[in-house]
Amino acid sequence: MNKILLIAVILIPIFTGALIPIIPFKKRKYMEIFLELAVMLNTLLVWSLLYHRPADSFILVKFTGNLTIAFRMDGMGMIFAGLVSFLWPLATLFSFEYMTKEKHEKVFFMFYTITYGVTLGIALADNILTMYFFYELLTLVTVPLVMHTLTREAILASRKYLYYSLGGAAFAFIGMIFIIVYGNTTKFILGGVLDLEKIGDRGNILLLIYVIAFMGFGVKAAVCPFNSWLPQAGVAPTPVTALLHAVAVVKAGAFAIIRLTFYCFGTDFLRGTWAQYVTMGIVMFTIVYGCSRAVKETHLKRRLAYSTISNLSYILFGVTIMTPIGMVGALTHLVFHAFMKICAFFCAGAIMHQTKKHYVHELDGLGRKMPWVFGIFTVASLALMGVPGLAGFISKWNLAYAAVESGNTMSYFGIGCLLVSALLTAIYMLTIVVRAFFPPAGFDESTVKEFSDPNWKMLLPLIVFAAVIVGFGLFSSPLVNFFRDVANGYYNVS
Repeated sequence: MNKILLIAVILIPIFTGALIPIIPFKKRKYMEIFLELAVMLNTLLVWSLLYHRPADSFILVKFTGNLTIAFRMDGMGMIFAGLVSFLWPLATLFSFEYMTKEKHEKVFFMFYTITYGVTLGIALADNILTMYFFYELLTLVTVPLVMHTLTREAILASRKYLYYSLGGAAFAFIGMIFIIVYGNTTKFILGGVLDLEKIGDRGNILLLIYVIAFMGFGVKAAVCPFNSWLPQAGVAPTPVTALLHAVAVVKAGAFAIIRLTFYCFGTDFLRGTWAQYVTMGIVMFTIVYGCSRAVKETHLKRRLAYSTISNLSYILFGVTIMTPIGMVGALTHLVFHAFMKICAFFCAGAIMHQTKKHYVHELDGLGRKMPWVFGIFTVASLALMGVPGLAGFISKWNLAYAAVESGNTMSYFGIGCLLVSALLTAIYMLTIVVRAFFPPAGFDESTVKEFSDPNWKMLLPLIVFAAVIVGFGLFSSPLVNFFRDVANGYYNVS
């Protein structure tokens, strides 16, 4: 029965989304109830799988040889599926209120819900072929979300997102082919699947293929120089950009790179090679580049987008350390950043929904009129900076510890990049907070008197996210210990 649930939790959101344009809901609230119940039911089924994990894989389609579309829930799958399933019901609730001022709601919620199932397909993939299939499908179902408003900017942004994603997937496809040819299996096995006898003297070619595949999957993870699509995608409705920048798309890219590095090529093959240093150098540059651009950016959502570019490479920095402790740091930031960034984006969405203001210089004095939103935004800002007692400190500490423990001289420079990023994060996030709560002298308060905090549909997810950020900052040990177990292979599936 649990094996059937592996495919059920993927199909339920897909079919639910497909039904949205077909069902003639008499009132909007009936659609909201239908959607929220379906999403919550699916989340409960995912959590049931987390507690009663199937002992083996479920093969849906078998092609030739060892090529299959199959699903399983190992430790990595538990982390990503658990994260996605926790966030999606709250994101859906937030979107109900946000979309009251947008058009084409049914089309939006159709693709929004389908994306839930497709993302779970990536999380629960048993092998690289299955992951690649859903990875490509994720691009196709999120393009309509990016272009939802159908403005010229949205169409151009969706086109760029599509071109970049398909181009990156082509590079990733090359890596998949080499894994199939030079690997003992297509399944994800911690330590890698490469057959050294098959490789022979072609080691450098395989290292080149790893870098190519890393950059291919890295397009969705917004590594330099393939990150310009991410700020441009901010033209989409905030519920879309929040999931694009915090969970579904960008985290799928980071998740795929973790699979590629630790479960396909293997760190024993990669560690100490030029491929490790090249990829580490790229992510270190991206960390500093992203936060530097965020300081300069004046548009609120684009500022958060550049912040995402920087923080995603925190995760990849942990990956390129290529040790179990580095993997722990990567997984910690993958999860904690999701909560911090979706919280910040939803705060930005609430501000835009209530005030129609989009730029940082327009936020003067709003903190006094929207204390809940800006108070929670302050929590997310401090967490992204890495203030002790909040989730961001834990993940940055684990990354720095992994860098020191590795003994890799180049990783020490990565610690410097993290420190520079923390300083720049303080500048670009606290600037918003200070302007909101402490406007300049001579500020005319009558310009903001009509604004207020949004209703409970928007505030409840924000409060939950803020509570999780504080909770993980104070009580992270059980979860981090679980990440250590995953990195040490305790949750593998046969």
